[in-house]
Amino acid sequence: MTAQLIDGNALSQQLRAQVASRAAALKARGTTAGLAVILVGDNPASQVYVRNKVKACHDAGLHSVLEKYDASLTEAELLARVQALNNDPSIHGILVQLPLPAHIDDHKVIEAISPLKDVDGFHVASAGALMVGEVGFKACTPYGCMKMLESIGLKDLRGKHAVVIGRSNIVGKPMAMMLLAANATVTVTHSGTADLAHHTRQADIVVAAVGKRNVLTADMLKPGAVVIDVGMNRNDEGKLCGDVDFEGCKQVASYITPVPGGVGPMTITMLLVNTMEAAERAAGV
Repeated sequence: MTAQLIDGNALSQQLRAQVASRAAALKARGTTAGLAVILVGDNPASQVYVRNKVKACHDAGLHSVLEKYDASLTEAELLARVQALNNDPSIHGILVQLPLPAHIDDHKVIEAISPLKDVDGFHVASAGALMVGEVGFKACTPYGCMKMLESIGLKDLRGKHAVVIGRSNIVGKPMAMMLLAANATVTVTHSGTADLAHHTRQADIVVAAVGKRNVLTADMLKPGAVVIDVGMNRNDEGKLCGDVDFEGCKQVASYITPVPGGVGPMTITMLLVNTMEAAERAAGV
């Protein structure tokens, strides 16, 4: 068996085309969907991320504003800026790029964003809505993973057992909640879980989101399992790789996501989807 690739680039292009169509329709009604991105400090990776997010907005016909601030910006100043954007009717989504400088409380800033504009899906209200099945914004990376599963016919996961390796608030926990909402049986683990392979060998779907190379190897998989690799690491040659031993696992899995070209492109795409949805809600569409 050689696994089929779940092509994140191709799926992303399809979804972005849909966003562009929706953006054009909303603009014809007098509303341009708007996203504000705030970057504090000069973290090189964050600079790349925000640049890609702003470009994706422009390419899809959305209005975007990038606000850059020195790392010396105070927490009070950042909170005031977030509040101003909450009150700006031309902005439908607000994203504060993480990590923030050490003197700023990430959680306090995220909670200051209006739940109506929380297009990153990190607000407690968004997580709560997801938990009880109400309308809210889904965290972009796990949302992208769910869309990838849907693309291979796995939308209703009733009868499926999913294992999530990684317990972070950004990916692990919201990923588990979305899988549960899709009727899967879910086990949440991490890289230090005793006998991790015991859990993964029972899984129909394995989502690896640890940030550690080769946390999942071929001998840890049930034949035919679907593997979603959220990790982003560098191998010994300096090339991008995920959390999964791709070459080994693709010989056992039925479907697998590559790195790069898998989950990565989907994260920004789902940010566009969330922003579009926020704008449509604000416009009463």
